[in-house]
Parts: sequence; structure tokens; C-alpha cells
Amino acid sequence: MRATLRSLVLLGLLTCVGCSRTKSTDELINDLKSGEERERVTAVRLMQQRKADAAQIVPAFIAALKDKEPDVRWGAAVGLGYFGDQAKDAVPALQAAQRDRDARVREAAGVALARIDPSPAPKKAPRTAGAK
Repeated sequence: MRATLRSLVLLGLLTCVGCSRTKSTDELINDLKSGEERERVTAVRLMQQRKADAAQIVPAFIAALKDKEPDVRWGAAVGLGYFGDQAKDAVPALQAAQRDRDARVREAAGVALARIDPSPAPKKAPRTAGAK
């Protein structure tokens, strides 16, 4: 009985070798191009935490804003917001995402834009009567 229990424990440990292995940023970027939605969603959520790799991740998130799945687009928009001013190159793509068919993506794009450039947009001077 003890031998069987030890064998089961050993088998369980061997099965989990690599379970806790953290994927590299390059591997996650490749996952973001996967045909599997689950892999893309997981990748976009994990990459949000890697601010040190912004130079690689921001372009990948910009591309992900065009993904066919709204959860991936939403995750990319949220992630770009986490990168703040490191994601300035994403502003045009996020502005386009504010017209996304999914309301969550539109909202996340607006929040991301506010985090990337928190200064309020300059207000136009009010038009006076008689001015042309």
C-alpha cells in the first residue's frame, strides 16, 4: 500500500513538473497569435503585468485590438492602460477601439487613453454671438 501511495505521489509530481513554469514574454506574444481563444485571452492577461517588457508588449497589444474575440480586444485595451505613457504609440489604435462593436472594449479604450495621457483635452473657446 505504501509503495502504491508513493508511486501515485511521484506520478503526480512528475505530471506537474513545468506546471509552475512561467512563460517568457516572447512565448506569450506567440500565444497571442494562437488560433485558440483561451490561449490568447490568457496571454493578454499575463502580459499586462510585464511593464519592463513594454517595448515588446505594446505593439502586440495594438495588434490584439483587432482580434476577432472581444475578450482579447478588451484585455489588450485594459493592458495598454496599465502601461500608461509607455503606450503612447497605441493612442490611434485605442481611439479606433472607442468605436468597437463591444461596449466593454469601447469603455476600456477610453480608460486606457485617460491613463496614457491624463491631461484633459484642451477646451475650445466658446463661440460668441455674431462671430463667424
